[in-house]
Amino acid sequence: MPIVLSGKQVAAAINEDVAKRASVLADAGKPATLALLRIGERSDDLSYERSAIKRAEALGIAIRKFELPADADDDAVLGAVKEINEDASIHGCLMFCPLPKHLNAQAIMDALLPEKDIDGIGSGSFAAIFSDRKGFAPCTAAACLAVLDYFGVETEGKRVVVVGRSLVIGKPVSMMLLRRNATVTICHSRSKNLSDITKEGDIVVCATGRAKAYGKEYFREGQVILDVGVNFDEQGNMCGDVDFDDVSDMDVSITPVPGGIGSVTTAILMQHVVEAAEA
Repeated sequence: MPIVLSGKQVAAAINEDVAKRASVLADAGKPATLALLRIGERSDDLSYERSAIKRAEALGIAIRKFELPADADDDAVLGAVKEINEDASIHGCLMFCPLPKHLNAQAIMDALLPEKDIDGIGSGSFAAIFSDRKGFAPCTAAACLAVLDYFGVETEGKRVVVVGRSLVIGKPVSMMLLRRNATVTICHSRSKNLSDITKEGDIVVCATGRAKAYGKEYFREGQVILDVGVNFDEQGNMCGDVDFDDVSDMDVSITPVPGGIGSVTTAILMQHVVEAAEA
C-alpha cells in the first residue's frame, strides 16, 4: 500500500506560519498586500481569484484588485503593472495567466519587478533560479520542495527524475533540486525508454499534464512520487499524471490528486507575499 503524502497537511502548516508573520506585519502598520491583476473574465481565472482572496483574507493578507477588460491593449496592461511596481504598499502581484493571445505576454510578465513577482513568471525570476540568486520560484515548483521538506524526504545525493520540461514546473524544480545537491535527470513524454529512466530515481516528479499516463510499469518499490498533474479522466473526475489506482498496491510514497501538490501551491503564494513584505 502506498504512503499518501497529503498536501493539505503541508498547506495547513505553511498557513499557520504565514498567519503569524502576517499578523506581525499588520501590527507594525505594514500589512502584507497582494495585487491581483486579471485581464478579462475567464471562468478559471475568476475561480482562482475567489480562492486567492478567501485564502488571503483568512491569513490577514490585504488584497488590491486590478481588473482590465479582455480587449485591453499592451499599453493598458503595462500601465497597470507600472502602477503595481511603483506602489510601495503592494508587496506581491499575482498575474492571471495565460494572458489573452493578442497581448505581448512575455514583455508584460517581464515588466513586473522580480521582487514583486511572487509566482515567478518573469525572465528576471527565472534568471535568479537558474543562477542560484535570490528570487521567487513558480509556486507549484516551490510546493514540490515544501512537500519533500514537510515529510522529511532527503534530497542531497539522491537521484531525482523530473518528467516534464515546462518553465512552470519541470525546469525550475530541476534547478531547485540541483541546488540542493540532488542528481537530477530531466526527461519528458517523448524520451525513449522512459520507464527505465523513471525507475532509476529515488524521487520522481511527474509533470507532463497527461491524465493517468504513468502506471506501475514506470515505478519501483520505495520511490517517492510527486504527481503535479491536474487533469480530468474520461468520467470527468480530477486525476493526476500518475495512475493512482494502478500503483495502489506498490510500496511507494505519493502525492494524491486532488489533495496533493495543488493544495500547497496557494499556500506558497501567500508565503511569498509575506516574504516580500518582510523584505
